[in-house]
Amino acid sequence: MAENTPRVRYAGLTRRLLVMLYDLFLLAALLFIATVVAMIVNRGPIEPGEHLFTVYLLAVSFGFYGWFWTHGGQTLGMKTWKTRLQRQDGRPVTWRLALVRFVTAIISWLLAGLGFLWALFDPQKRCWHDIASHCVLVDLRE
Repeated sequence: MAENTPRVRYAGLTRRLLVMLYDLFLLAALLFIATVVAMIVNRGPIEPGEHLFTVYLLAVSFGFYGWFWTHGGQTLGMKTWKTRLQRQDGRPVTWRLALVRFVTAIISWLLAGLGFLWALFDPQKRCWHDIASHCVLVDLRE
């Protein structure tokens, strides 16, 4: 008897990059607002090289991605480009896995994007941050 389980389609590198570009505009606006808040609290401009400010912006960025990844698995860019993040077994992403994914994605970018290029060779089109967080990016197009 044939199994009625639908075949999962994975999002490729091009689709991922389009999602990231879309989300980058939203994140930039959020970081702009976060910077204004920091300047108000600081009562003036932030000094260059202020490490606490960098940590603050990383925390805001993680909050942005982590919230969407753990609440439905889709950022606005993912919804627009019809993709969803989920664990390999289909369950939702946890905050711990979101943190692993976020940190590993930063490392992937810092290493000249090599972690992202890995998707070109992986059978499930996973990047390093997908592998580290036991997640996949699913292509939802019909």
